[in-house]
Amino acid sequence: METEAKPWLSHYPKEISSELDYGKRPLFDYLKEAAEKHPNKVAIHFLGKELSYKQIYVDALKLAQQLSKLGLKKSDRVAIMLPNCPQSVIAYYATLMLGGIVVQTNPLYVERELEHQLGDSGAKMIICLDQLYPRVAHVKEQTKLEHIIVTGIQDYLPFPKNILYPFVSQTKLPKKREFRDLTHVHVFKALLKQGQLSISPVEISPEDDLALLQYTGGTTGPAKGVMLTHKNLIANTEQCRHWMYRHKYGEEVILGALPFFHVYGMTIVMNLGIMQLSKLVILPKFEAEEVLKTIATQKPTLFPGAPTMYIALINHPNVAAYDLSSIKTCVSGSAPLPIEVQQQFERLSGGKLVEGYGLTEASPVTHCNLIWGERVTGSIGLPYPDTEARILSLETGEEAGIKEIGELVVKGPQVMQGYWKRPDETEKVLKDGWLYTGDMGYVDERGYFYIVDRKKDMILASGFNIYPREVEEVLYEHPDVKEAAVIGVADRYRGETVKAFVVPKAGQTLSEEDLNRHCRKHLAAFKVPHIYEIRDELPKTSIGKILKRELIAEEQHRHLS
Repeated sequence: METEAKPWLSHYPKEISSELDYGKRPLFDYLKEAAEKHPNKVAIHFLGKELSYKQIYVDALKLAQQLSKLGLKKSDRVAIMLPNCPQSVIAYYATLMLGGIVVQTNPLYVERELEHQLGDSGAKMIICLDQLYPRVAHVKEQTKLEHIIVTGIQDYLPFPKNILYPFVSQTKLPKKREFRDLTHVHVFKALLKQGQLSISPVEISPEDDLALLQYTGGTTGPAKGVMLTHKNLIANTEQCRHWMYRHKYGEEVILGALPFFHVYGMTIVMNLGIMQLSKLVILPKFEAEEVLKTIATQKPTLFPGAPTMYIALINHPNVAAYDLSSIKTCVSGSAPLPIEVQQQFERLSGGKLVEGYGLTEASPVTHCNLIWGERVTGSIGLPYPDTEARILSLETGEEAGIKEIGELVVKGPQVMQGYWKRPDETEKVLKDGWLYTGDMGYVDERGYFYIVDRKKDMILASGFNIYPREVEEVLYEHPDVKEAAVIGVADRYRGETVKAFVVPKAGQTLSEEDLNRHCRKHLAAFKVPHIYEIRDELPKTSIGKILKRELIAEEQHRHLS
């Protein structure tokens, strides 16, 4: 009966169980176990510096002891405003050891965004880069911040990079003496030197106690804090680990180009890496040339990423000079993966690149294509173990038929507790344990799911429903197109019409006539863009997701003016 209700289970390989045991331990226990059983195993490689699991755990303990001295108590919020670096891992686990709640904070936030997130979360402390200190200091009085802890990229660099870094950085860094008279400002390295290896034990209920407030992008209003427990994060990390069943404990090398302050990078790189005793090769930001060099020298076996990362690599002029053959697995998330990109990257690396699906509210992964089994092109794959999924009709609210488009709803141990201090918003998306994703999709007779677009991104033109993803897929098939984004814009006659923003590949030129001919060959007439705008680049998030909301805002401003 179960396979009738969940037809996807019949496609699971024998190595993947439909139900998993998540235990009853707090998230930080995985780091403790790794340090105690494998103290000398390399945990992190950072720009030439290597740190063992014991070193990471000891530093996390010392920092936790110092945070406790500064007054951090269970359920207090600690903002971490760092790029990928050893400190971001240490600060994350130190906070959890005390029962604190991590508030991941994008280092690119401007003061308005920072003030909103710190104010909304009620963060008591923040750990930030020294070069971001002026931004934090400027908003402190409008928040509940009591302590600011500063660190620098150079703090964990090998000699002589640690000496040279402040001189090559483009930003003028504050001097430590500037903090001496400020009782609320502390230096990360100094805290570790003073730290002890003992902390008072804190009782953690993995199912009930929050580990993370992860703020959504704020595409439909102010960013909301997604409440995720230790159990939510452990469940999703275990689900990821079981999905990658051929990966071996203690033998994998994970490339951390996705930022840890994004829930996808946090789960599938940092938490997964520590859970399976991997070596994390982390980079503070994505730069195509640096990533190619790192793959060639550090030989990662797992490279989670976003479509724009793979696009940047396959279009890099020197990609053929680098050996990418160590890569066994790539899981792409955060945006639809164009088929052409998948095929080209697999040819370059020889590894598997599969598309998954998730959202912040689900820790984040709910679906993925099989890595070593049948995968269906254009599909987001099958629901994870212990995850239920349905498509609901927008008209009736009932379960839609096979291949009928409706809203994707999901249920599972990785689904959030709700939005921080927003019960009304929570009620809109959480109903009887089901998370209403806002994504439009369908399911086929075998249980493979497909996303056609965001509910709010659907274009209604002359009574026709048009899904931007379908048009974008066609644009990506053009041999000279590097990136594409499609939105609906106001139209006097059609209500809305289709506009395409296109970035050509290096050295290529594109014309509206050429693009129009290509689209007319592959799309019904009502789906063909009426407007094309050719650009050098598209606005993106820190993980390379194209920011359609900025393109929409530009169009709205243009329409009003």
